[in-house]
Amino acid sequence: MPSLALVLLLAQAAAPDMLVSRQLFEREHLRVGQIVELARDAGGTDAQRFRVAGVYEPVPDPMRFGQQRLETRVHLPDLRDATISTVNVQLADPAAAPAFAADVSRRLPGLTARATSAPDQRASTFAVLDRFHLAIAIVTIAGSGAFLLALMVMLVEERRETMTTLRLIGLTRGRLLAQVLVEGGLIAGAGVVFGVAFALATEPAFNHFFQWRYDTALIFLRITPSIVARSTLIALPVGAAASAAAGWTILRHRTLTRIGR
Repeated sequence: MPSLALVLLLAQAAAPDMLVSRQLFEREHLRVGQIVELARDAGGTDAQRFRVAGVYEPVPDPMRFGQQRLETRVHLPDLRDATISTVNVQLADPAAAPAFAADVSRRLPGLTARATSAPDQRASTFAVLDRFHLAIAIVTIAGSGAFLLALMVMLVEERRETMTTLRLIGLTRGRLLAQVLVEGGLIAGAGVVFGVAFALATEPAFNHFFQWRYDTALIFLRITPSIVARSTLIALPVGAAASAAAGWTILRHRTLTRIGR
């Protein structure tokens, strides 16, 4: 869309209303009720007068979060003399968008109509980011599993003599292994609780910082119940597997071998 020059006017003449984005409102130090002019170029050619009727927050767009949203909204008839490159139309029935787009393209040759829900080539950027996050998640899970395994091995090694004594008084390997599994599950569960609590505590600060940094209302981080459930379903089996591996490294040896006889 061609750039529009904004010229502040002192005269309060009758003019159609328009809405101004918050970023533009703050940047130009406007006020509600003020008369401004919109023109096709910076020279003010064929300028049209409008009255600032209010301020709105632009809909967050992940593809434009790093750009300043210097925008205005006016009634379509007020733009009949302006050059328009894009028009967004909201339908009462969103399911009719494909049919509406096809009808517009047929009636107005040369005009491209497309539903906003249609796949966008720019979405490939987010597909790459999604794969990158998946790779990070896999590496993180593998690293945390190895750390938990090392921790459980150290705990079991410290209690080698105790476990040997328990074996001598009649406790089975299965009973001791179950105890190790319970301990590993408790440690994994405590890690899940700590991680979720830390994420929930830092979520507002994280969002506020990046919203301030990029001057947008976009939500950068959101902890949902599905994320918590997914984290729990991953952490507990990993903890159980690490505990089983650590316990088996000790319990697979004969009792007399462990006591040095």
